[in-house]
Amino acid sequence: MLSVNLARPMPNPAKTTTVTGIDKVPTDEAVAVRAPGPMRGGVGSGLADDVIGNQRLHGGDDQAVYAYAREDLDRWQTTLDRPLANGNFGENLTTSGIDVTGAVVGERWRVGTDGLLLEVTSPRTPCRTFASFLGIRGWMGTFTRAAVPGAYLRVIHPGTVRAGDAIEVIDRPDSDITVGLVFRAISGDAELLPRLLDVDALPEDIRKRARKRIPVAEPPAR
Repeated sequence: MLSVNLARPMPNPAKTTTVTGIDKVPTDEAVAVRAPGPMRGGVGSGLADDVIGNQRLHGGDDQAVYAYAREDLDRWQTTLDRPLANGNFGENLTTSGIDVTGAVVGERWRVGTDGLLLEVTSPRTPCRTFASFLGIRGWMGTFTRAAVPGAYLRVIHPGTVRAGDAIEVIDRPDSDITVGLVFRAISGDAELLPRLLDVDALPEDIRKRARKRIPVAEPPAR
């Protein structure tokens, strides 16, 4: 892992909340990671001293930690023709050598040597704050079409994390339901939605949305 990134709170450029934690910068310190509790009513981020500005839509146990691959940031640098530092996508962990979007929902990562165990839950979806922070016209559509969202993780066992810690995938379900597939399903590929219904590690709110959006078959003509 290349860096651990914590929020530098700032006024929300999208004005959806007063303050946002989208601007994250690397820290050299060890950071405590624990389950933050529910999205509404918990402490927001799984990382101590991090900030979630909009706890109605972000943070909570199923979005405790956000990881994005440096390899994908590098590709975006080329596409956007602008430098992107670790943390610029609002990620807590900037990884190297792991296919984050290709991670299977439910796979578990052992991070560092202090017992931290994380479980992949779902993709990040773009929001107005993300777009406004980067200042890129049409960013939400551009990000969605690229379908390289990075992954949210829940905390299975707390611990500490710091830059340079190794990430080891210690368990991977026998499944082809990856973070990228979930993202494509919820971003418009309705044919994929039925495949999400029985994925236990997927957050219940995503499965509920999938059930509501699965097209109802037309009855056969008589």
